[in-house]
Amino acid sequence: MSKARLVITAVVVEKRPVAEVVAQYGVARSWVYELLARWRLEGEAAFEPRSRRPKTSPQATPAAAVEVVLELRKRLTEQGLDAGADTLGWHLQHHHGIRLSRATIHRILTRAGAVTPEPGKRPRASYLRFAAEQPNECWQSDFTHYRLTRLDGSPGRDVEVITWLDDHSRYALSVTAHPRITGPIVTTTFRETVAEHGIPASTLTDNGMVYTTRLSGGKGGRNGLETELRRLNITQKNSRPNHPTTCGKVERFQQTLKKWLRAQPVQPVTIAELQVLLDVFADEYNHRRPHRSLPHRATPATVYTARPKATPSHDRAGEVHHRVRTDRIDDTGVVTLRVNGRLHHIGIGRTHARTHVLLLVHDLHIRVVDAATGELLRELVLDPTKDYQPTGRPPGPTPKQNR
Repeated sequence: MSKARLVITAVVVEKRPVAEVVAQYGVARSWVYELLARWRLEGEAAFEPRSRRPKTSPQATPAAAVEVVLELRKRLTEQGLDAGADTLGWHLQHHHGIRLSRATIHRILTRAGAVTPEPGKRPRASYLRFAAEQPNECWQSDFTHYRLTRLDGSPGRDVEVITWLDDHSRYALSVTAHPRITGPIVTTTFRETVAEHGIPASTLTDNGMVYTTRLSGGKGGRNGLETELRRLNITQKNSRPNHPTTCGKVERFQQTLKKWLRAQPVQPVTIAELQVLLDVFADEYNHRRPHRSLPHRATPATVYTARPKATPSHDRAGEVHHRVRTDRIDDTGVVTLRVNGRLHHIGIGRTHARTHVLLLVHDLHIRVVDAATGELLRELVLDPTKDYQPTGRPPGPTPKQNR
């Protein structure tokens, strides 16, 4: 028998004083009177368990924000783009002005039945991850297959797509479709990519004959790509046989690409139509899609343009000291930098307080860039004789314009 029923029985049936019942059962007097009032009003229903949920929840996520999360999830999924909690959080912050934690977004998706349970995966900590320090320090390349569609909707011929991807930023430098990938096509696409983005310091590919003849037993000499790399003094790196994870970045890019292609309502009939779709995807992937593997979920284009590009070793200017530093602007709008053993304070402005930034340092020439958007917040030549580097604007709030 519940304590509530015992209390009611003692007071109503046994006619015992409330003070005596309170002392015997160790309950509050106010609760006894509240229970009596509930029993007189509801009868036996007064003894049913009650929800302890509060009538109001001021910290609950607003319904409008929940609706935006679910709409974003649906739209990105239909487009064949990543729609995980991290990506949704990036879109909410940068496009809708809403800040929600990853855990909150995941709870919203789970409650709405938008999450499909997956079997346990290998923990991330078990992987050895690596990435180039600078753009153009290493380009990865690989090719994959995609099947065209006939006019009647049946499967068409199989074609191949080759990708050149920057290892540091995951920027898709070149994505092109061809009837079949051959050695001359690899060399041609590489030269076209170099003409647009500069000469890389190294390349990383698998051991396909279109990339290298090192496993062919010495027959035929170097192929076209190997000859071109040697001419430009570019270091050529190849993965070990049966180790596809070495070129994992470009392999993962191809998975993302084909997932997006399959989600398109109109499938390509010709290589020209496929190339149009590849160009659309590359633009979306490079400039608007946040990348979960990059700092602050930045886009590949933001990261690719934020740092100076590496070049082959014989072109590197060793006499110029450059470095890249990550930091966050403090509440007073200042970021610090140590130069020649001395700490200097660089004014950015309170408007950008708590913003994560990259400091691109070339000797005394400094650029401060928003790490998430790539926006240039300040560019200056540091005065080593001064501790504080002012912004040059007058102190105090920005004066209002006269109307």
